[in-house]
Amino acid sequence: MTDRAADKAQILLWTDQPAAYLEAVKAAGLADRVVIDCVSRKERPTPDQLARTEAMMAGGVPAGLLPSMPKLRWAQAMSAGVEGWMALPDLPPALTLTCARGTHKESMPENILAVLFYVAKPVAAAVENQKSGRWVHTVPQPLTGKILGILGLGVIGQEVARIAATLGMRVIGTRRRPEPMPNVAEVLSPERTDEVLAQSDFVLLLLPATRATDNFIDARRLAAMKPTAWLLNFGRGHTIVDADLIAAAKNGKIAGAVLDVFRQEPLPPEHPFWTADGIVVLPHIGGPHPERDRFVAQLFVDNLGRFLDGRPLREVVDRAAGY
Repeated sequence: MTDRAADKAQILLWTDQPAAYLEAVKAAGLADRVVIDCVSRKERPTPDQLARTEAMMAGGVPAGLLPSMPKLRWAQAMSAGVEGWMALPDLPPALTLTCARGTHKESMPENILAVLFYVAKPVAAAVENQKSGRWVHTVPQPLTGKILGILGLGVIGQEVARIAATLGMRVIGTRRRPEPMPNVAEVLSPERTDEVLAQSDFVLLLLPATRATDNFIDARRLAAMKPTAWLLNFGRGHTIVDADLIAAAKNGKIAGAVLDVFRQEPLPPEHPFWTADGIVVLPHIGGPHPERDRFVAQLFVDNLGRFLDGRPLREVVDRAAGY
């Protein structure tokens, strides 16, 4: 390494598609301040790369890797969820970990709204009836006036609330630190979840993966919902007790559920969700976007500039909270 290169920050991009990130670094005028190594996910960084890397962006890392990176001070996760990072037995206490919170802001709210329309409007039923040439007149249910309960009023939840409010829905929800926010009629603490469940016509789960949210939606909480209410899970699969949800949908305790996330993905062919009454399985399509890397690159480059200038980073993971 030349003396000139040694003066620059050593950055590792551990991703199969680095182009958007390299272009963003150049567009931000940071290219002359860094040395960037790109490594595909199927490869392991070399000992030299590990030894000199000061900042890294990656989808995740295996146990045993981070202790071999003595200069690493900052790691940027490529997803909003960081449960894989938090589960590492050797995650350095002093390492600053940032997540990609908010980078689904364009794609996920639209996809959640699509599910609301799917549940309320009989378009899917009409398509099925067309296959057998049946004219079945049904009355679409309005979203206007309905109550949407959002468990987890983060960036995505707030954007869903904004759109839902324009449709005439009343939005309520929970947040770890409750405070008034636009487009949300009531912001309650997680301890008051049952109040949200009891009022809502649609319950949207956007909860992070933490010990506190493990098996959060169980038989007792499902029983608190209206029998006409739908459960929509776009957060993490482990927040639901699978067997309890299947029983609730089958026995009419709730109207049904649309699930985009699961404890194991891909969902195994033998899992009862595939054939359970009232449950719709989506193959984790809530967050993907054709330009997903561009959104994450914007956050990464913003944080890279802050890192180089010694300023506070955005979307720092709260290790105590788990996200």
